[in-house]
Amino acid sequence: MAVCILISSIHRVYSNDILMEKTQRFSALYTRDFRLFWFGQIISLSGTWMHSVAQSWLVYSMTKSPLYLGLIASLSSLPILFFTLIGGSVADRYPKRNIIIITQVLSIIPAFALGVLTYGNFVTIWQVGVIAFFFGTVNAFDVPARQSFLAEVVSRDNITNAIALNSAAFNGARILGPLMAGLVIANFSIPVCFFLNALSFVPVVFALTKIKAVGTAKSSGKGFIEGIGEGWKFVVQDKPVLYIMSLISIYSLFGIPYITMLPILADEVFREGVRGLSLLVSSAGLGSFAAAMIIAFKGEIQGKRIFIPVSAVIFSVAILAIALADNFHIAMLMIFFAGWGIVSFLAVCNSFIQQVVPDALRGRVMSLYTLVFLGFAPLGNSAIGFVAHAFGTLASLRIFAAICIFSSIIFFVLFGKSYKERMR
Repeated sequence: MAVCILISSIHRVYSNDILMEKTQRFSALYTRDFRLFWFGQIISLSGTWMHSVAQSWLVYSMTKSPLYLGLIASLSSLPILFFTLIGGSVADRYPKRNIIIITQVLSIIPAFALGVLTYGNFVTIWQVGVIAFFFGTVNAFDVPARQSFLAEVVSRDNITNAIALNSAAFNGARILGPLMAGLVIANFSIPVCFFLNALSFVPVVFALTKIKAVGTAKSSGKGFIEGIGEGWKFVVQDKPVLYIMSLISIYSLFGIPYITMLPILADEVFREGVRGLSLLVSSAGLGSFAAAMIIAFKGEIQGKRIFIPVSAVIFSVAILAIALADNFHIAMLMIFFAGWGIVSFLAVCNSFIQQVVPDALRGRVMSLYTLVFLGFAPLGNSAIGFVAHAFGTLASLRIFAAICIFSSIIFFVLFGKSYKERMR
């Protein structure tokens, strides 16, 4: 009887008081389909980050080479450069939920295969590279479908909140996954991380099968090349958007790849081993998560003309500070600020672009945003690997940070001027 009364009370509260807050912060979580999708993602993404850290440590353990760390990271993201525009086209032609289910099932295969190879102690670096490339190819189709699927599981009024919460889930997993990797590797072994990642895709597949919003397939009447050209034309003509895209390209090439060198910083510079690696990656995730939650809580960032360039400068300076740090805890703090800066910059830039782009061009412009953000990453990962191999890890970080700082200062001036002109 007491249990029945408790359940009845909770139901009344949920039905009345809480549902009245749907229009307030975190409102997307009150949509059943989004809750299923969101919680499934947290589990799956935690497994993915655990896999990523374990893979980096495996490559480093096998080769002790920054060059191979950069190359394997490049193979993980190179398919985005090749296939993401195709992935976006597929997402417009077939139900997005079905595409995501297929990509999640396919992701089980490389995770399980790498676990078996590593457990059997006959894994080779080229096998790791092939598996990384396969993972990246699946992601090239998964990411466009996943990003656009949010609009099908929440109402238009809640889409901004859903995007912010999705970013928070990604960066929350970025904290949890590396910490789990450090604990699992220290207490069990590297292969266990890969097996757990394979298992982590099961809950999200189950959640997707329970989602009612199947969605409809839509196909653009424009030719493929012509459609891409229209997106580029808008970017070139809208100066604030052009400057944003340009700086994101520079960060993808010279800024964000700093994460590739973290295994070497953890082991050779600070002598902290795999525990240090998990803490460094988690620090970046914690900073990113903090930025995502602040933006989700505020709903809208005022003063974008100042906030966007300042967050860019903070990210760039933080990378230089990482390379100059002589203490592990200081490095962790600087990585926290790097995570905060890059997510604050990217999230508010994304919001700005979404607000100014015409609805007819939204998909194409955002696909180009994804291309410069993720598609250029393999080039940056390879570049930092080669430079670190030739001049040393810390020297490569300092060189790349200097490029980012210089670019951020130029962006500060150009973006501020063009933003004021656009808002007149």
